Amino acid sequence: MQYLPHMSQPARPQSSDASDPPTPGTRRAAAQRLKMRRELSAAAMELFATKGYEATTVDEIAAAAGVARRTFFRHFRSKEEAIFPDHDDTLVRAEAVLDAAPPHENPLDTVCRGIKEVMRMYASAPAVSVARYRLTREVPTLREAEIASVARYERLFTRYLLGHFDEGAHREGDDDPLLAEVAASAVVTAHNHVLRRWLRAGAEGDVEAQLDHAFEIVRETFGAGIGAGRAATGESAAPATVSRQGEVLVAVARTDAPLDEVMRTIRKALKDQRH
Repeated sequence: MQYLPHMSQPARPQSSDASDPPTPGTRRAAAQRLKMRRELSAAAMELFATKGYEATTVDEIAAAAGVARRTFFRHFRSKEEAIFPDHDDTLVRAEAVLDAAPPHENPLDTVCRGIKEVMRMYASAPAVSVARYRLTREVPTLREAEIASVARYERLFTRYLLGHFDEGAHREGDDDPLLAEVAASAVVTAHNHVLRRWLRAGAEGDVEAQLDHAFEIVRETFGAGIGAGRAATGESAAPATVSRQGEVLVAVARTDAPLDEVMRTIRKALKDQRH
């Protein structure tokens, strides 16, 4: 199975407002919205930690944040949503990574870059992320809300991968929807595993390096099924190859081949040589 080049995908319909570049006014409104969501989230987390989740009301959260009840419901549908103020904005950023993917990039690499926006969200406020993690472990309702939020990323990535399959390369017996869903799930699972380990350790360590290592495992597992890459002209880019000449490894790759793809091929060849 192969993927279509990124540029060959039909453009999704957008409203005229969505296609216009953001103005200073819209950016300011978005920043104010996120600021209020974070203030409500901080108030909710403090009350959940001191009073308990069940005993805390929406009115108390709003009062602690210094706003009216109706203001709370303009930002969150329920009190359990209040401890996840950044997921909506992060989902938009992740989708923007997919939309702006360079034409030569393997779609699986694009998805790995997209979910890094989620990790950066957690890493931007380590203390808050650790406190939220501990709270969600104690309150099943909050854990369920977190799972629902994370599921949105998996659906986004599944649609993206499925949208890049080349139907002309489809073989009888292939199950493109299954491969797309399993690959997207693997990326999300790798991310969540690294994130949980990092949070359990008190947000210590280089989480991006840990995530890159996890993605290498995903790429090694799904690389053959995902394809070698995408070319701007619509033709498949030849993958990098490595040959051994005595004690020397010779790598051959197209000039437009992604550097990370070339490096993965070389690292694998060196690893195979040692064994």
